[in-house]
Amino acid sequence: MLHKQVRKDVKLTQNFFRLPMLATALFVFPRCPGPRKPKRKAPASPAAREASPEPYPTHASPSPAQCLAVRDALLGFHGFPEEFAPFRRLRLGGSGDSPPPLPPTVLDGLVTTLLSQNTTEAISRRAFASLKAAFPSWDQVVDEEGTRLEDAIRCGGLAATKAARIRAMLRGVRERRGKICLEYLRELSVDEVKRELSQFKGIGPKTVACVLMFYLQKDDFPVDTHVLRITKAMGWVPVTASREKAYIHLNTLPNMCQKDGR
Repeated sequence: MLHKQVRKDVKLTQNFFRLPMLATALFVFPRCPGPRKPKRKAPASPAAREASPEPYPTHASPSPAQCLAVRDALLGFHGFPEEFAPFRRLRLGGSGDSPPPLPPTVLDGLVTTLLSQNTTEAISRRAFASLKAAFPSWDQVVDEEGTRLEDAIRCGGLAATKAARIRAMLRGVRERRGKICLEYLRELSVDEVKRELSQFKGIGPKTVACVLMFYLQKDDFPVDTHVLRITKAMGWVPVTASREKAYIHLNTLPNMCQKDGR
C-alpha cells in the first residue's frame, strides 16, 4: 500500500517544478531520519496556549518515504540545482579539505531575494552584481536621489518598483537601527525575524522564507495556494486543510528532511 502511495506521489512531483520553495526544502534538507512520532498534547499553560500546535496530529503524511521519493524524483529530473550548492556546502560545514564558504550577509541575501522576484536566478545575480558595482556601500543607495539605482538593476526587470522597495527598506533599517545592517536577525527566533521583515513593503512570506532558509539557516517556508492544492492532491495534508493549518503541518518538512552528504 505504501509503495502504491509513493508511486502516486512521484507522478505528482512534476507540479513541484513550479514550486521552488517546497522543492528547495527537499533539495537542501534531503534525508529523512525516521518516521514522524505522534505529537502529545501540550499541557495547558500560557506558553503552550501561545504556541502553534500540530493541527493534524493523526495525519501521518508526509512520511519519510514520501519525502525521499519526491526528493529523488526531483534530483533525477533536474540534477542537484547549482544555485543551491553553496547553501548545502555551508550547512555541511564544507566538503573534504575545503573550508566552509563564508556566508553572505543577511542584507545581501535580502536584496538578492528582492531582485529575484519575477525573474530568473541568473538574471537576478547579474542585477545584484551591477548594483554592488554601482554602489560600494548601502548608505550610498539610500542617499542617492537620481535614477542610478534603477539603471543598475534594470536588467532584472521591474527596476522602478524594486529600486523603490530596496531604498525604502534600507532607509527604514538605518532609521531604526542607526546603521544599515541586518546581522542582528541571526540572534532572533523565526517568528521575530518574520515580524521584523514584514514591516517593509514588498517583503512577503516567500521573501522572508528565502532569507530564513538560505541566509539565516532557519527552517521555514510558506504555503501558497499552489502548494496547498498540490499537497492536498498528494495526501500530505487533509482535503479540508486551510492554508494556515497546512503551513503549520508542512513546516515539519525541513525537520524531517535533514541534510546528508549526497
